[in-house]
Amino acid sequence: MTRTYDCSTARRWVLKIGSSLITDIRAGINTERVHSWARQIAALKQQGVEVIVVSSGSIVEGMKRLGWEKRPHEIHLLQVAASVGQMGLVQAYESAFAKFDFRTAQVLLTNADLANRSRYLNARNALRALLQLKVIPIVNENDTVVTDEIRLGDNDTLAGLVTNLVDADLLVLLTDQDGLYDCDPRQNPQAKLIELADSEDDSLKQMAGPGSAYGRGGMQTKILAARRAADSGAATVIASGFDQDQLQNIRANQFYGTLLVPRTGRIAARKQWLAGRLRESGTLLIDDGAARALREQGRSLLPVGVKSIDGNFRRGDLVVCVTSDRQPVAKGLINYDSDEAEILMGHQSHKFEELLGYLGDPEFIHRDNLVIVN
Repeated sequence: MTRTYDCSTARRWVLKIGSSLITDIRAGINTERVHSWARQIAALKQQGVEVIVVSSGSIVEGMKRLGWEKRPHEIHLLQVAASVGQMGLVQAYESAFAKFDFRTAQVLLTNADLANRSRYLNARNALRALLQLKVIPIVNENDTVVTDEIRLGDNDTLAGLVTNLVDADLLVLLTDQDGLYDCDPRQNPQAKLIELADSEDDSLKQMAGPGSAYGRGGMQTKILAARRAADSGAATVIASGFDQDQLQNIRANQFYGTLLVPRTGRIAARKQWLAGRLRESGTLLIDDGAARALREQGRSLLPVGVKSIDGNFRRGDLVVCVTSDRQPVAKGLINYDSDEAEILMGHQSHKFEELLGYLGDPEFIHRDNLVIVN
């Protein structure tokens, strides 16, 4: 299998940095490495690449600040470590990126935020707005308050989910290993690096090993994250985070590591993921102009083009757009509850605040959350 993905074409990256790279129980956060990643990301930004960072390290940094040498098992102590360490983690990134004149934003998410339809749209819109403002989001699990993420979750999984959330082209998982091997290289010096594979190849799970003493993830979670990323057509790179210019190497397709490619093309994968994600909760009857804008111009669906609404749905539900002869045009995630949509349909967006009492999204369905029905 030859490499079939050109990393230089990826315009939106999700970059996950593991605990073993960014922290040490004795020294806490490695500020030199954080500065190195900030330098590399700043260079990517100058080349037109958007980057979202998913960073581990808050619990280990908290352990260091609290003087704990062993990771505790009690949930409340893990929450304490996470809340203390998050302060240092965010400060390290903010200081590093400030040297390159970039602003950062802290974004704390959980799997629940991405499973709930309304919260999914809220998170998506917030991250999209940050990217438009050239701000670099620093994402972490909200370990301080969510116990199941501390026991079962990991930032590899979160990174895969964020890749779907923002329609990223590439997921980069930096680790303390060169990539995925056919067996554990720490135990077998004859282990061979898997340079290229299908994201959905079941044999990959048999090759994966456990995580480090302080991190929750391992190669198994990275393979699962790659599968999640492939759901929306994104490729995944697993590579060492110790290389001073690794991100530029990846962009130039000159890295030493593992590339996992999706079976399905990006548009087809996104359509399959979105259409199969939810059952349709309502129908929007749209006019001919709106139908042409969706089909031929790739536009978002605006309320002014909606003639009638059928069904009782909530913000984030999947609805279908049909023409006057009931032919389906598109499916997408609606930005409003059905009662609000009834009020807004047929109106221009500048009327929204007057009609609802607050200023909401200008679109009924944003084009990023919409797929055309063939």
